[in-house]
Amino acid sequence: MPAFLKEIESFRGTGEKNELGQDLESFLEEYDTTKYENPSVTADMIVIQHPKEFCTVKQGLKVLLVKRRNHPSIGYWALPGGFVNIREDIDLAVKRELLEETGVDDIAIEQLYTWGEAWRDPRARIVTVAYLAMIDEEREVKAGDDAADAAWFDITLSKKEEIEEFNNQGRNRIKTLYELRLVNEERKVELGATIEVSYNKTGIMKEYQYQVLSTNQIAFDHPRFIAQALLHIEAVL
Repeated sequence: MPAFLKEIESFRGTGEKNELGQDLESFLEEYDTTKYENPSVTADMIVIQHPKEFCTVKQGLKVLLVKRRNHPSIGYWALPGGFVNIREDIDLAVKRELLEETGVDDIAIEQLYTWGEAWRDPRARIVTVAYLAMIDEEREVKAGDDAADAAWFDITLSKKEEIEEFNNQGRNRIKTLYELRLVNEERKVELGATIEVSYNKTGIMKEYQYQVLSTNQIAFDHPRFIAQALLHIEAVL
């Protein structure tokens, strides 16, 4: 098959042939993209609305959610996002999905994390790239595309319990339980989840892990996306 990219010179390396006697053009012509199962990629946006001046994530913040119109997790609330097209940059895809699903446009974003566990979605092997945006102004939202509704939710993230334990490698792991509460008073909707956050107490590599222990009408594993975003914001304030 032809090369995926038109310009391939920067991938030529030393210009030598491989063990099969192929130059780069021959290798690409014979390369079989179906040899390995390919994951699908989605991009999700965590949009946080905050007061113009704030010093804590414990109050005054809102998050933008959409209500899912289709399976899976139909009727549950989720972060705006969707599938990345094969020739689309991921940061452009997440902005496109945000605009299509909520009408929100023209915001600064930063990539926050990539979620890649194999169990995350029943449709396929899906890898999700999460982005964070923060705005200090009211934005009107309107559901579109495959979103049944779109709304801002007040956020409460409360630390419930923290324990220290040793894992099999003898490392001290700190495990913290958080309760996430999302409320939209106008629609009389209250969502919630319990998230466990764990990390190495000592050493440079902390190996953060986020696990959703329970959830109430928040789709997929999105509660841990929101919790991670809030803890990230708190760490840099």
